[in-house]
Amino acid sequence: MAHNCLQCIKYLMFVFNLLFWLGGCGILGVGIWLAVTQGNFATLSSSFPSLSAANLLIVTGTFVMIIGFVGCIGAIKENKCLLLSFFIMLLIIFLLELTVVILFFVYTDKIDKYAQRDLKKGLHLYGTDGNIGLTNAWSIIQTDFRCCGVSNYTDWFEVYNTTRVPDSCCLEFSENCGLHSPGTWWKAPCYETVKIWLQENLLAVGIFALCTAMVQILGLTFAMTMYCQVVKADTYCA
Repeated sequence: MAHNCLQCIKYLMFVFNLLFWLGGCGILGVGIWLAVTQGNFATLSSSFPSLSAANLLIVTGTFVMIIGFVGCIGAIKENKCLLLSFFIMLLIIFLLELTVVILFFVYTDKIDKYAQRDLKKGLHLYGTDGNIGLTNAWSIIQTDFRCCGVSNYTDWFEVYNTTRVPDSCCLEFSENCGLHSPGTWWKAPCYETVKIWLQENLLAVGIFALCTAMVQILGLTFAMTMYCQVVKADTYCA
């Protein structure tokens, strides 16, 4: 009976980690595609230029692949060391995520102020050499969210040292439309607009976070259950 239970958990964990590994391959693939085709896409921070969507996806995909691989081999080989390693790695990631979420809610106001200050600093890199990722990101955000600047469209006046905004701020896009009168520009601040959008989609974000947590808890449960079963089987055989 114990042997059948162990075999059942073994194959369940193998399938779970195979899907986990395949998911990591997918995330890594998207990250590499973004890095190759879009440059450092979605790099908005001047303080953390490497914190781009492409780099985040590449790092996340690599970690998920490594953890999934360790879990697969640990399950199929019934290796106690690999199973315990998988459990510890997944537990560390889970606790780090939990810590980040708690700190985010505790220091929301400070994070808001720092983010706005850093984003305004990053505006000065818009359109400069070597900052195509930041330039593309701001252009897409301002066009899609129909907004302009971080806290106000006048944020761009400091960048250009004149009454001008990027063409992506225009109500109707045309070349050099950012030189026209303010009446032809979007007035909504991008920071608040994106923040409101996230709040309106909080349910989707919450469901995604809950699903991620459930997958990790399921992985931890599989790993520890199988580890205990392997230890029990070794003890029985001895």
